[in-house]
Amino acid sequence: MNSKATTDQPVTLMIIGGIIAFSLFLQYEFAIKQALLFLIGIGLGVTLLHAAFGFTGSWRVFVRKRRGAGVRAQILLLALTSILFFPLLGKAFPELAASAALAPVGVSVLVGAFVFGLGMQLGGGCGSGTLFTVGGGHVRMLIVLAFFIVGATIGTVHLPAWLTLPSLGKISIINSLGWLPALVMQLLVLTALYFVVRAIERKRHGDVVQLGGASDKSFTERLVFGPWTLVWAVVALALFNLATLLLAGHPWTITFGFGLWGTKLWAALGGDVSQWAFWQSGYAAKALNGSVLADTTTLMDFGIILGAMLAAALAGKFAPDSKINMAGFMTAIIGGLLMGYGARLAFGCNIGGLLAGISSGSLHGWLWLIAGFTGTLVGVRLRIIFKIDKPIEA
Repeated sequence: MNSKATTDQPVTLMIIGGIIAFSLFLQYEFAIKQALLFLIGIGLGVTLLHAAFGFTGSWRVFVRKRRGAGVRAQILLLALTSILFFPLLGKAFPELAASAALAPVGVSVLVGAFVFGLGMQLGGGCGSGTLFTVGGGHVRMLIVLAFFIVGATIGTVHLPAWLTLPSLGKISIINSLGWLPALVMQLLVLTALYFVVRAIERKRHGDVVQLGGASDKSFTERLVFGPWTLVWAVVALALFNLATLLLAGHPWTITFGFGLWGTKLWAALGGDVSQWAFWQSGYAAKALNGSVLADTTTLMDFGIILGAMLAAALAGKFAPDSKINMAGFMTAIIGGLLMGYGARLAFGCNIGGLLAGISSGSLHGWLWLIAGFTGTLVGVRLRIIFKIDKPIEA
């Protein structure tokens, strides 16, 4: 069937019109930079939905079935993004201003990433996954997002106390070793990890699922209407992340915006946020006291949702489903709360904590990976206990 025939044309035209109008508004009211960041978010949303690129499902499939295509794609994304980031963050090009996503290697990240990994399995989506599935029309994920915001807001209140717990401080392998030796070491570790995942899959199944995929569609048709291969997604996500680093001055992040929205809403309802230390200095104070549309993360989050909505409409997949049972409702609430709270403690979700951290040469990103995956192991078991999934077959 011709892909064009399945495209939801009215919805597609409405979304494109909205994207153009909002981009022009941002350029007029703020700056061209704001409009461009929003459009980068659009590109990220299209990529994520067309490739169905998410951490939650990929990790669960690997744990349950030992199929590792999604996990291997994530490793390739970490490698490619590191190749793009390390020279810039290591000042190989001094004229380019870019800041690494550095965070303390401590109890806060350890606990926060574990809680996030558990929560994303119950919620059914990670940070990026929640946004692009909301854009794709999944009504249950709106509940996850709402409580993701609540959890992130509570996390901003509690974070200062968590930061008093033991920590090794911020550790950058780029600063310690120099960007080239650090990059070589990181690529060696990622290569080893890639082949470990590949070996586990081959041992279980006797073969390995390829990251590419044949299709009878033309390149242009597949590019516009989908689906994308995981390899396409890896390249696109790495390039959009690089564009974010160059334009915003920092890597792609997601969950700071959630805490900002929740805090602003609480203040608008009459809540007192003056004693919340997280919002009293630096960029956080500036963001809280300014327009929400001046915040980079917010604009890109909005862009991801609209970009995913556009991709879903182009693919003829935009079909909101309002059927939610009680178990789904409760796990959406619990999962959202855990992800929001965990992401704030861990200095980001799978994007701002894991991807941005590791690609910036920060050791907290590796701690995030280990703790987050451990949380996923627990979350997968809880899904079985709550009868969301069937028991794992031997």
